[in-house]
Amino acid sequence: MIQTVDFFTPIVDDPYMFGQIAAANSLSDVYAMGGEPKIALNIVGFPNCLDPSILGDILAGGADKVKEAGAVLVGGHSVQDDEPKYGLCVSGFVHPNHIFKNYGCKPGDVLILTKQVGSGIVNTAIKAEMASDRAIREVTTAMSSLNRKAKEVVEIYPVNACTDITGFGLLGHCVEMAEASEVTFELNVHDVAYFKDAIAYAKTGLVPAGAYKNRGYSAAKVDMHNIAEHYIDLLYDPQTSGGLLISVEPQYVDAIMDEFEKAHMDTTVSVIGTVSEKSDKLIRLH
Repeated sequence: MIQTVDFFTPIVDDPYMFGQIAAANSLSDVYAMGGEPKIALNIVGFPNCLDPSILGDILAGGADKVKEAGAVLVGGHSVQDDEPKYGLCVSGFVHPNHIFKNYGCKPGDVLILTKQVGSGIVNTAIKAEMASDRAIREVTTAMSSLNRKAKEVVEIYPVNACTDITGFGLLGHCVEMAEASEVTFELNVHDVAYFKDAIAYAKTGLVPAGAYKNRGYSAAKVDMHNIAEHYIDLLYDPQTSGGLLISVEPQYVDAIMDEFEKAHMDTTVSVIGTVSEKSDKLIRLH
């Protein structure tokens, strides 16, 4: 049995979309462990000064996403709060022999990422009213997209390690996985899929504070020599409902990427690097 909980404040203006994104984010931990979500409970904080219909739209978005996941929403709990908050407590199941662990990467493995990077930077641009319509559409689609398809594609292959990319950013989660696996990741910065316009926004300084906090936590473990500053900001950018980072042996990569194409993913899947023997740095950017 897998048990997880997650909730946060609104990151988009549309309440229904906020409910969808928050629910997809909460369900992600189950998929990241190779499991199937079965039961969900709403967690709600809501101010009494807002129209109750807003809460209804948030809950409707979450309920539709839970239904899409094939799980059942069985209730929940709400409290009065100064700021809206929403998420889920989720129970799921996975066979003990088929659990995806966030460690176990082997030298020679290839690293696959199933969603674009830079949602925090795009959301910062949205708040500043500087985001393009295409960037807004892309980021909301990706954040509300379940990691279900990604999990179903790779579960038939021997996955050595897997995690979902969330608030610590891509590099934060890579450091965690590499350290636990006692290996070094060789990441190709230009092979990572980024959200449309996210690079341009990063260049203009539309970077959330969380990216700098993430960098301060693990920068000493990352070789970022000769890498442009805006790419470092993107790789440390805190993600909301990010994709799965999967470590597999190279002989399976072509078949997996073919299966991703057949699955008609709503997100961009990219091969972002390889795993090598442990060196003086946990991550090397190229």
